[in-house]
Amino acid sequence: LQVVESGGGLVQFGGSLRLSCTASGSSMDYYAFGWFRQAPEKKREAVSCIGPLGPLESNETFVDSLKGRTTISRDVYNMKTWLHVDNVRPEDTGIYYCAAASHCPISDAYWDLIIRGQGTQVTVSS
Repeated sequence: LQVVESGGGLVQFGGSLRLSCTASGSSMDYYAFGWFRQAPEKKREAVSCIGPLGPLESNETFVDSLKGRTTISRDVYNMKTWLHVDNVRPEDTGIYYCAAASHCPISDAYWDLIIRGQGTQVTVSS
């Protein structure tokens, strides 16, 4: 399985952000998908994760500042996972990565070994 992120770019403060993660090479049915982000000069953090059953199981947003304004969803038929963030803030700026694993939460302990994309840059203008 390979994944590629898209949808980053410049977003206005208070606007919405929708990132897409496209999977290929294998069925995504049995994978959990997660999003990480890394802000400039900050440690990488896990943003959200959706399990293989999608809406049939609990899905989490891990970053307190994103809770209540973030939605993660998946479309197995189209091999996509989305991260939607409303009311974006300058502190949402960073590189966002999509990753896949067998279950949530996805560990980034072995970052170079996990299934993940190269990241997409998101910049929120103030």
